[in-house]
Amino acid sequence: MGKNKGSLKSTIAVSLTNYLDAGAIVAGASGLTLWQNYLDLSEAHLGWLNAISANCLGAAIGAIFGGFLADKYGRKAIYTYNMLVYMLGVAIVMLSVNFPTLLLGFLVTGISVGVGVPASWTYISESSETANRGRNICISQMAWGIGPLIILIIGALLAPATGGADDNGGVLFPFVEYVANLITGGEAQGAALNVFSSRIVFASLFIVAFIAWQLQRRLDESAEWKAAKAAEAQDETKKHGVFSSFGDLFSNKVCVRSMLFLAGMYLTWNLVCSVMGFFQPHIYETAGGLSNAMANMFAAGQWVVIIIMTFVCSLIIDHVNQRVLFAIGVSMGVLAWLIIVTIGINSMTGLVIFTLMWAIQAGISVQTFYALWASELFPAKYRAAAQGIMFFIVRGVSAVWGLYFVHIYGENGEGFTIAGYIMMAFFIISLIIGTVWAPKTQGKTLEQITKERYGDNI
Repeated sequence: MGKNKGSLKSTIAVSLTNYLDAGAIVAGASGLTLWQNYLDLSEAHLGWLNAISANCLGAAIGAIFGGFLADKYGRKAIYTYNMLVYMLGVAIVMLSVNFPTLLLGFLVTGISVGVGVPASWTYISESSETANRGRNICISQMAWGIGPLIILIIGALLAPATGGADDNGGVLFPFVEYVANLITGGEAQGAALNVFSSRIVFASLFIVAFIAWQLQRRLDESAEWKAAKAAEAQDETKKHGVFSSFGDLFSNKVCVRSMLFLAGMYLTWNLVCSVMGFFQPHIYETAGGLSNAMANMFAAGQWVVIIIMTFVCSLIIDHVNQRVLFAIGVSMGVLAWLIIVTIGINSMTGLVIFTLMWAIQAGISVQTFYALWASELFPAKYRAAAQGIMFFIVRGVSAVWGLYFVHIYGENGEGFTIAGYIMMAFFIISLIIGTVWAPKTQGKTLEQITKERYGDNI
């Protein structure tokens, strides 16, 4: 019982990394149109912001280093310093007055996210009991939902009026005006004033990151990692450099097959979700015709459903067939896109149905299963490194896709239907890969899984 409580406590502390990951993505998304108007950005500029952010390339860069660092120096080393980098990134965004500094802020924040995520999923699995490993991963995913929900609510409350007949802006926009006037001496007007809504949203992430840093740096090191390092230290034939596990990973056929399965399943899902995570409010505004405040509130309602579904998933994931649960979740995503391209995004009915079904699939998320299986299918000594490599591939390819997506989508969403069919195809591929090749690890300890897959030579 004591270990169960301890694992839950550490899971909550570590899960703040997921809160801040999703929070950074959605904070950028919720204020995207505001930054676009303030800095006179094109759709190509927005594509670069997505590509370099926590959603894509920034996280990819961070992950390739963070995974290996977590295996070399420990999970705790990541938690001791990484949040400081995150705070630096959001501070740069808060203070940005041109596109290069905004891009830099997104990049630094993204690198921090990438460093933290592999260590987080690994630590949660290693500190969990067999019977609650899936539950704890789901709790981590709930933080992924709570972050966007809070950010979107804050964004809606602080949103400026965008000119619509019934759009008076958020109820707390006077506070935005007060802060802007205090800082600029009343010189901020129009778009320069409105973007302060987004600056304050990023300030909230800075505060949460500081709290996360205080909690995470007090965590105990993973016992399984310490045992693996002790065994490694006794084997003088092994190289102990930061990237020494790279060769081991790619020379082991079991590891390669596991990475191909996980990366394929997660990549095809993430190509859709990375776009929706960053561009969803913007899409709702341009193609759907909603105001900034309405788009944020619409997305916030979606995240309420996501949190509820993730909670439900946490209650059942350790007790039902995980392959079936995975298939149900992704199938809902396929149906969501089929409905929206059929009815049309400019239909309120279509938007409501799509948002609800999209929320259900996100609650039974592919990312949940990826995080669970990725932490199960590799030995402790390079568990985080393997995740870092896969995260690098997935977020890196997503960055390229994000740049291409904006050209398909168009300036005002005229290419949304074509993009929707492409999204549907990606989801179908993820469904096939995950359903057919899902591992049989449920009910087994991490040690049992490692021994079954790798034998005694690991």
